[in-house]
Amino acid sequence: MEYYNYIKSLHLIFVITWFAGLFYEPRLFIYHIEASKKNSPEKEILEKQLKIMALRLWYIITWPSAILATIFAVWLLILVPSWLTESWMIIKIGFIFLLFAYHLKTHQIFLQLQRDEVNYSSSFMRIWNEGATLFLFAIVFLAIVKNAIHWIFMVLGTLGLVVFLMIAIKLYKRFREKSSPKND
Repeated sequence: MEYYNYIKSLHLIFVITWFAGLFYEPRLFIYHIEASKKNSPEKEILEKQLKIMALRLWYIITWPSAILATIFAVWLLILVPSWLTESWMIIKIGFIFLLFAYHLKTHQIFLQLQRDEVNYSSSFMRIWNEGATLFLFAIVFLAIVKNAIHWIFMVLGTLGLVVFLMIAIKLYKRFREKSSPKND
């Protein structure tokens, strides 16, 4: 177990970089969607640059980080198999499966935008962008607080966070609409 802390540190580093990618990739999607509504040549210039940025972020940072975070997590479970009998770990693994579903859906959106298929609005993507935040809150609280957590408060706290994020997104949209110049 002398190398346990090294494995745990590597796991946390790659979780952080994975989430960094999951936070920023949908932001690039928003910019790409908004660029698709601009006129030439600005549209083509922005779309080309945003595709390159999204591609590099996705394949150089986000995917490798997801894979490495998972490898080090499995390694930790091999070192401490008793965690698999803990309810907090089972629930955490459930959230991680949901996180991977979110990651795979984000990958699908990424591929669509790489083909210039715009199937979502920038407003939808602003909401989608907050999905990783919800997973991060749930997973970190489960990992840190473990069995001491009161599940009702966690659920209520997560729902409160969702409501807060939805209100913040709506207020930001109103602010943007008021501050953007009118096309007369």
